[in-house]
Amino acid sequence: MKIRRYKKVSKYLSFYRAHFGFHSPYLVVIDGFFCQKALENKVNLNEQIPKYLGDQVKMFTTLCVINETQELGKSAYGAHCIVKQFSIRKCDHSKNPVPASQCILSMIGENNNDHLIVATNDLTLTEKLRELPGCPILYMKLSAMNLEKPSEASLKMDGEIKRKLLGSESVQLEHLNSIKERVLGSQESANRSKRKRKGGPNPLSCKKKKPKTEPSNDVEKETEDNPSKRPRRRRKLKVAKHIRKLLESHDIDPDSRY
Repeated sequence: MKIRRYKKVSKYLSFYRAHFGFHSPYLVVIDGFFCQKALENKVNLNEQIPKYLGDQVKMFTTLCVINETQELGKSAYGAHCIVKQFSIRKCDHSKNPVPASQCILSMIGENNNDHLIVATNDLTLTEKLRELPGCPILYMKLSAMNLEKPSEASLKMDGEIKRKLLGSESVQLEHLNSIKERVLGSQESANRSKRKRKGGPNPLSCKKKKPKTEPSNDVEKETEDNPSKRPRRRRKLKVAKHIRKLLESHDIDPDSRY
């Protein structure tokens, strides 16, 4: 089976499992039209149906389906032989058989409470089954089986179920809120009782004060060892004696640089 077909069937089955309670082993009702199509394409139903659905399957038919294939004579002899291989599910028409489509519809009912999958190639029966919610339809196309996508009735029923669940949840929330108001009081009174405190600056946003760094002993040792790092002193200029006397005679300090 191709990956695309496998993804489709697993997606549709997961929908029916999640919203309509389908589970393994799947119960498959088979009619004469489906068996006739399988015979024409040489498909072994006992092997291919479990392989296609990917899980355990219980296949059965009804006495009404067997009687209908028998009444059709030679044209449906092969389908009659295949149908007789499956186990028979009891129906309400054992004494007075009815057409196969009518028997299957009565077995499905309005809501398909027994979680049945109908395997049929009868177009009139398929159209009627599409109107019922939660009824998967398995049909044969050439030599391949196909599970029909969920009908509009199934999707509509799924939406109603979701609305009911959401409605029940909202009712529960309202009930819880009413209990809270009774016990703890209304939200307005709770807000009034709260006192506002004076807020200061956020300590995380403020910068930390940097400590004053004092010169360490290591720095002093470096200056002692390295004379180049010591502060330079100004040297006094040596002035000759005759120039000093000349400057002093003119009231000029010979030690000044200006």
